[in-house]
Amino acid sequence: MMQEMDFKNVIYNAARDGKLRRLKVFLDHRTKEEVLMLVAAKTNGATPLVMACRNGHYDVAEYLIEHCKADIEQLGSVVFDGDTIEGAPPLWCAAAAGHLPVVRLLVRNGASVNSTTRTNSTPLRAACFDGHFEIVKFLVDHGADIEVANRHGHTCLMIACYKGHFRIARFLLGLDANVNRKSVKGNTALHDCAESGSLEILKLLIEHGAKMDVDSYGMTPLLAASVTGHTHIVEYLIKLPDLVSRTERVDALELLGATYVDKKRDMIGALELWKRAMDDRYPIGSTHLPKPNQRNTVAAYDHAREIRDLEGLEDLLADPDEMRMQALVIRERILGPAHPDTSYYIRYRGAVYADAGKFNRCVALWNYALDMQQSMLEPLNPMTQSSLFSFTELFSFMMGEQGRPSTRGRRVPPAAFTDLMTVFKKSVREVEAGVEMLDKIPGGERDATYLHRVLVISLHLACLLTRLLPDVSSEQRHKVHCFMYRLVKQDVHTRLGCTALHLACSIDAALVGRYPACQFPSSHLVDVLLTVGADVDSRDETGNMPLHLAAMSKPCPPALVRKLLDHGAHLDAVNSAGHTFPQLLKGQAIHEIVNPLKYTTLSCLAARVIVKHNIPYKGIIPVTLEPFVEQH
Repeated sequence: MMQEMDFKNVIYNAARDGKLRRLKVFLDHRTKEEVLMLVAAKTNGATPLVMACRNGHYDVAEYLIEHCKADIEQLGSVVFDGDTIEGAPPLWCAAAAGHLPVVRLLVRNGASVNSTTRTNSTPLRAACFDGHFEIVKFLVDHGADIEVANRHGHTCLMIACYKGHFRIARFLLGLDANVNRKSVKGNTALHDCAESGSLEILKLLIEHGAKMDVDSYGMTPLLAASVTGHTHIVEYLIKLPDLVSRTERVDALELLGATYVDKKRDMIGALELWKRAMDDRYPIGSTHLPKPNQRNTVAAYDHAREIRDLEGLEDLLADPDEMRMQALVIRERILGPAHPDTSYYIRYRGAVYADAGKFNRCVALWNYALDMQQSMLEPLNPMTQSSLFSFTELFSFMMGEQGRPSTRGRRVPPAAFTDLMTVFKKSVREVEAGVEMLDKIPGGERDATYLHRVLVISLHLACLLTRLLPDVSSEQRHKVHCFMYRLVKQDVHTRLGCTALHLACSIDAALVGRYPACQFPSSHLVDVLLTVGADVDSRDETGNMPLHLAAMSKPCPPALVRKLLDHGAHLDAVNSAGHTFPQLLKGQAIHEIVNPLKYTTLSCLAARVIVKHNIPYKGIIPVTLEPFVEQH
């Protein structure tokens, strides 16, 4: 068996590296059945043929196909630009990598030109991605369907436009590619072109009837160009009266100005764009287009109101901070709270304030962005996770640097209990919403990866809060306990079946371990979790209890161990591998951590004797005691 595995690896490596002679040495003398078995075997998820095609080894691919009869459609996993592509056919690999001779070889031997990867990407789409024009033309000549979209609804034309491949875009349009087709999120080729900044292709699309349509966020290609800062695209489009309305033109200039403030840091350029938009709103001798009424102001924006006249715009240059708030207000009005860039730039501005030592402004903006995300996005969304994690890093830094001057000479203020509690509540609600969402999904389709991450982030915030408990009021302490209880009550079992208490006892749960204020395992956190009812005897998928995970830390914290034991953990409880807490200690003796005699009871000794001597006990002792014996 071991020799067979070695042969598979040798053949795989030879195909990957283009070593035809080595391949022949290992395969030429074998039976047909042995050869078929070896060339069909996968190493690192890929067959020898997949790797030969991925790396452009024509002679190796030819030998595998024509002599070894390798399955020309057998899928494999390959890496492109650091991303793993699952379920890729050999033809897709050759087309994506730009190996035209190999593509010809595969098609000549009957490879399906419309075969797809797991994400429904065709060889044609792969060639369009990296601009392999000759391969695109060859595949189309041999029956490739130009309209097959991937799982996101992105067509060959869309990807050619996004990547700026003019020849391919022109070729596909010449074949009557659907210029106004929409992806799953509603964007068209014109959106992709506007985002990428290719004016040449944009003009080509418009000549072929591209429309100024909206995507699922209500974004037109014109607004897409504005938010990405492609001024040349914006200037070209706003001069097309049949394509762009006056309102769209004004919004585009105002949004582009906001992009100049936040992305390009060009205040003067932003002001010129806003002045142009204002002139367009209030032209002399024509109908005015006033800004919508702003009913409410946002505290996080320092209650800024949009400027409604030229005089107000002139005054902005004297107040850069007010100008930055204008950019946020304008972007939220035009893009809306659901658009990712709205919350992204709020968070970006908050980070800039934090770097400048204005932590209160940062916390206010980040809380506003988090509220926006939790109200607009589905539970456990990666953007919401990112916001919660940023808070974790910020508060950990503030608590770690408390009272010490920063590198710029400023003192970092302590993290306020109220701020920490506010974000912790939101993280607990995110866990609750995530559990509710996952409960509606069939077990086999459920992926708890995001829930695990949000739970870990919540525990880090809780860890920071527990360090403040000695100095807060009884009412504040009660609030912490209430939300910790809500977290424990969810009884979340995430990666490898870990509960919240398991994670609190595990050194591997640390997300921001570089900050001393938030180290895992945490005895402070474990104490509160146990107080609100966390199960000290809960097991993960490998049978480990929280005490077992604590033993694997370097070093194992005595205070944490004592808390677990005081709440009923057993030193002699075994995991699935039969190991006890003392056996799992790494380089520490148990007496250095705790006095084992203090935590060894007669009932534990009796249970150990029953297990050691295989004494029958089921049906003899009370049923309620059976789990206790099984622990030992």
